[in-house]
Amino acid sequence: MKTTLDASNLRLKDVQRLLNFEEHLNDAITSLLSLEALSELETQEVEVISNLFREYYADGKISEGQIKFLFLSPLMNLSGFYEPSIKITLEENIAEISVEDEDTNIKGRMDILAVNKFTGKASNTSFWILVIESKNSSINALEGLPQLLTYAYTSLEYQTSVWGLTTNGMDYQFVYMQQGNPPIYQLLPKLDITRATSAIELLQILKAICKL
Repeated sequence: MKTTLDASNLRLKDVQRLLNFEEHLNDAITSLLSLEALSELETQEVEVISNLFREYYADGKISEGQIKFLFLSPLMNLSGFYEPSIKITLEENIAEISVEDEDTNIKGRMDILAVNKFTGKASNTSFWILVIESKNSSINALEGLPQLLTYAYTSLEYQTSVWGLTTNGMDYQFVYMQQGNPPIYQLLPKLDITRATSAIELLQILKAICKL
């Protein structure tokens, strides 16, 4: 009898064992993406988002829903993710993953997925641009990594790589996941939206991913 696991309950070591992911650390985002300078207006908008986060954080815990609506949504808008060529889906179920050797199935639901609509492929193999997992502000952003890896696993059957982001509103952890045997994921340096230089780099990375 097969066991069904919920991705939200998996630990990182569970994902590494079940899906064979291998971790690599990468301190240089420019080895993967070309970052462009922001305009003055974009810099100002990032500052507004950063200040808004400070205001909400000072009042106490910020919920996942607030993080998606108040911070992720405007950042994605600034980055170009709301163009007609990109489809954004929310709370979407993943295709159930079957782990044959373990007689186990894994199910789950993605917070935010950005997909390129015009790839010339069937809809079930559309190119995933970015998958995002959000946590409330009291949880470490890395807590979303096991879910992120699980959600991206099936997309790597159809494309060589996919970007992921897990965040608690303050910290933003980008992950670059690659097809392979074993599949690997690269952890990039964590960014903090309350730090001006870090917040600017956050938007630069999102813009670069959006253009892929």
